[in-house]
Formats: sequence, C-alpha cells, structure tokens
Amino acid sequence: MTSPFTVLRALVRRPAQAALQGLRTLRLVLLAGLAGLVLAGCAGQQLNEYASEKPTLDLSQYFNGKLIAHGMFQDRSGQVVRRFVVDMEGTWNGNQGVLDERFTYSDGTTERRVWRLTKHENGRYTGTADDVEGEASGQTVGNAFRWGYTLRLPVDGKVYEVQFDDWMYLIDDKVMLNRATMSKFGIRLGEVTLSFTRLP
Repeated sequence: MTSPFTVLRALVRRPAQAALQGLRTLRLVLLAGLAGLVLAGCAGQQLNEYASEKPTLDLSQYFNGKLIAHGMFQDRSGQVVRRFVVDMEGTWNGNQGVLDERFTYSDGTTERRVWRLTKHENGRYTGTADDVEGEASGQTVGNAFRWGYTLRLPVDGKVYEVQFDDWMYLIDDKVMLNRATMSKFGIRLGEVTLSFTRLP
C-alpha cells in the first residue's frame, strides 16, 4: 500500500516519497477503517435535496460548445497548492457526448483529458477517459450533479488510484460551480474548486 500523502504530492507535482514501512502502513489502514466508520455515521448532502432548485441542469446542453474553467487545488490543511485554467469544448450526437479538456497549470505544465459521455434516462450519465479507471457515473437532480470516478495517477513508473467525488451546481445558464473531494483509502487528501463559464 502507498501513503495517500505520496499521491497528494504527486498530484501537485512534488517529489513522491518512498513507500511506507509496515508499521506506518498498518496505521494508515486502521485510520482509513476508522474514517470509514465515522463517515458512515454522518449524513452528508443528498442529491434529491436539489430537486426543486432552478435552473435545471442538463449536461448535454451545458457542456455543449466552448467553455472555460478556473480552478485550484487545496491540500488537507486548506492551503492552495495549485491553480489552473481549463479550455473545454463539448460536442454531442444524440445521447453520446465528447468533452475535451485542456489544462494549463500555474507552473506552466499542461495536461489533456477527453471524456466520452453517455446520457441515460432519469438524469443519469456515465463516462470514460484514458486516465480514469473503469467507468465514471453520476446523476443530475434539479440544478445539481454528482459525479464519481477513480483517477489513475502515474508517478515514477507506478500508477496510483485516487477517488474523486464531484458536486456541480448550475448557477445560471452560463456559470456552474464544482467542488470535488479527492481521497485515498477513504482518507480525504484535498479538494478541487472549479468555476465553469460557457463562452459565446
């Protein structure tokens, strides 16, 4: 097993540390189990709570055409450790969509992710991308969308998997806000905040 803090450092492009020794790994597993028990006993927000919120979000309409997003990554302490801009373009053919994302980070590095999306009944969506493990899935209710997936993160010839829990909220026909929690072994590593804007 690998420390989630190693994955966090990799995400913000800091050098990854060596694997933890057995005792520290065991401690991490125990902490993850405890965190899971605590989370299971806590009631988080529910998607159906947004059923009456307007405007109603339809991803195939909102992510259609050109958009720009501004975002930041905060570590567990809340410190902003990375900022970025995303140029995006979405196209749809029936219930099949492609969302092309091109990231430019504050340190000058770039990255690209292409989502292949499918729209299903009752506001449900699934999607795949080259650096996503398996299939992402989510649902829209009212003005909100919850999207979950596992990202494969390459570091020094190895690949680590981190989980993302995305919540998006449509503010008006142009602006949508996104807050995503990144975790590993059930332990929160940090948060990503994004503001999407549709372009003319």
